[in-house]
Amino acid sequence: MKKLIIINGPNLNLLGKRETNIYGNLSFTEFFEQVKEKYSQVEIDYFHSNIEGEIIDKLQEVGFSYDGIILNAAAYTHTSVGIGDAVKAIETPVVEVHISNTFNREEFRHQSFISPNAKGVILGFGLQSYELAIQSFF
Repeated sequence: MKKLIIINGPNLNLLGKRETNIYGNLSFTEFFEQVKEKYSQVEIDYFHSNIEGEIIDKLQEVGFSYDGIILNAAAYTHTSVGIGDAVKAIETPVVEVHISNTFNREEFRHQSFISPNAKGVILGFGLQSYELAIQSFF
């Protein structure tokens, strides 16, 4: 059985409450339960932190033992050299995910410190972006 983990960064714990016109009305917890049920043939774990160092620690913890990492570093995507370096340092392939199309948003969101070392990037498909990332590991 494949073992994947979804790692979410800052403010994604507010999905379903914040900027619903961009992120929708479903909480990530509700969505995650649906995904686990739909992809029952895969072991999928979930980690969220608003703290950059905790995200780096989690990447290092799972980056040599999991089959895949789905990373939505949120705003840290555009600011964190440290998270980008952590993705580069680990062996487990990482798919960078964004709910919104970051290229339709502010200019600073067009830069990613993760993309250069990611297996791929999926963005703009709402929460379905996570499912597309899961499917990329098959």
